[in-house]
Amino acid sequence: MAAATVVVATAAPGGAPSARAVLLRGFDSRGFVFFSDYRSRKAGELAANPRAALVWLWASAQRQLRAEGTVAVLAPAESDAYFAHRPRGHRLAAWASHQSSVIPDRDVLEDRIAELTARYEGVEVPRPPEWGGYLLSPTVFEFWEGRPDRVHDRLRFRLLGEDWVQDRLSP
Repeated sequence: MAAATVVVATAAPGGAPSARAVLLRGFDSRGFVFFSDYRSRKAGELAANPRAALVWLWASAQRQLRAEGTVAVLAPAESDAYFAHRPRGHRLAAWASHQSSVIPDRDVLEDRIAELTARYEGVEVPRPPEWGGYLLSPTVFEFWEGRPDRVHDRLRFRLLGEDWVQDRLSP
């Protein structure tokens, strides 16, 4: 699948909302997959509260999809398999960046990339232990379709036990 940009919303300690765009890298019968640094802000929030929401927006088509669910870290073998297919520069960047941490300037990153490029010259770049995937297993989907009169269509599907229940929501 080609990557799709989605917004991932989590909750910060104390309940404050926290959202950012990420690349959705896959989906299957289990749910939706994205990757990150396990030391990032989103990773910390997911470790404390393993629930999140994803939002896809197609503004020109007046369509939106939301998915809510539980999030779990992918098995190392799945993260390894995905990492091995990333472009070399992306793999080096995963080692160079401690995502969400404060750095004094861009030179820190540039120097780290140069160091890593030399270290891994002629050999494969392994997956850093602090980088890997997450799986959001959906328990709610909501489909929104915009209408010119603002009487939009909203359909929600909720997983109750093993069954999906459909609700029509007022716009």
